[in-house]
Amino acid sequence: MMSTFDMTDLGKMRYFLGIEVLQNSHGIFICQRKYAQEVLARFNMMECNAVKNPIVSGMKLSKNDAGPKADATLYKQAVGSLMYLTTTRPDLMYVVSLISRFMENPSEIH
Repeated sequence: MMSTFDMTDLGKMRYFLGIEVLQNSHGIFICQRKYAQEVLARFNMMECNAVKNPIVSGMKLSKNDAGPKADATLYKQAVGSLMYLTTTRPDLMYVVSLISRFMENPSEIH
């Protein structure tokens, strides 16, 4: 292809759209560690505790939760950031889809 088109070989891809790409003899691996750290910093959550399961077992969320209202714009930005993170973390998809249901009227419990 290089003989047909004018191009430069930059070697193996390392980043693509904010996704880290690692290529070796065992396969191709993708990671968003840097993006996840940026999301935590953006939403002032760097000091939060890590958990294995991002949802409290047995908790029922409702559109009519009477808790203090959350900033809808900030909530939508957080949900959008988490949706992009599911590119490399499909295990987060259920929780992200659950919280996305409350974008119209978010409260702090969500």
